[in-house]
Amino acid sequence: MTHPPAHDAALTRFVEAQSLSHAASIGELRRGRKESHWMWFVFPQIAGLGRSPAAQFYAIRDAGEARAYLAHPLLGPRLHEAVAAAIAAPGSAEAIFGAVDAMKLRSSLTLFAVVADDPTPFRAGLDRFFGGQEDEATLDRLARQHP
Repeated sequence: MTHPPAHDAALTRFVEAQSLSHAASIGELRRGRKESHWMWFVFPQIAGLGRSPAAQFYAIRDAGEARAYLAHPLLGPRLHEAVAAAIAAPGSAEAIFGAVDAMKLRSSLTLFAVVADDPTPFRAGLDRFFGGQEDEATLDRLARQHP
């Protein structure tokens, strides 16, 4: 899948953020407990949901940027790895991530389930942690982009 060069440049923020934290984030997921601060750039959300500066900086602007994230040769595989590690971890989303980050996880899984050519891993995460229920705020933001 090809994507506009503008998306490539914008995705650099994720590559840079993950350069020092990817191994730690996967390790924490495999141990079943998120302990450090990486949620924004490992499981990004659609723009408009988060209020903090970090949430705004790492927000995915639109469906096109989400597709570019999935198609990126580093970010796409890392997202799939993180989703698989989360699904394999024991406990609820709240136990693994904490209540606030569990909501972010649901938003991120919803975003990528909607835009992915193969939504299977993201739907599996929604099924595992949220009874298959998508995040309505994410769906609303996406619908407003494409009425």
